[in-house]
Amino acid sequence: MKRHQNLMLLSVVLLLVLIPLWLVEKPAAGADGKQVEIFAGADNKAQELIVQIDPGYTPWFEPLMQPASSEIASLLFALQAALGAGFIGYYLGVSVTREKMSRKTPEQSAAPDEINNLVD
Repeated sequence: MKRHQNLMLLSVVLLLVLIPLWLVEKPAAGADGKQVEIFAGADNKAQELIVQIDPGYTPWFEPLMQPASSEIASLLFALQAALGAGFIGYYLGVSVTREKMSRKTPEQSAAPDEINNLVD
């Protein structure tokens, strides 16, 4: 029964993810005939502005790896953000737990005295 519920929940989640992706249309070409990038971010806008200000500008260095498309670049950025958030969350969780475990409650501090009284 539990397995059936899990399978049903998984199929509902997949449908809720895939239906909007299926319904979204690809954007039309821009006025200049170039394909419009959906996930173009601030980096592209900054690059265009720099070229407008100084057409002869050359970058200081080239990237080690150039993603195939802006969608893949966005995916890599989101993955990096998720990993960073996971690391920070893990660190905060460990810190809070370590702090709670290091505190002594009155029951814990009284326990050694009771043991000494029993021994005597």
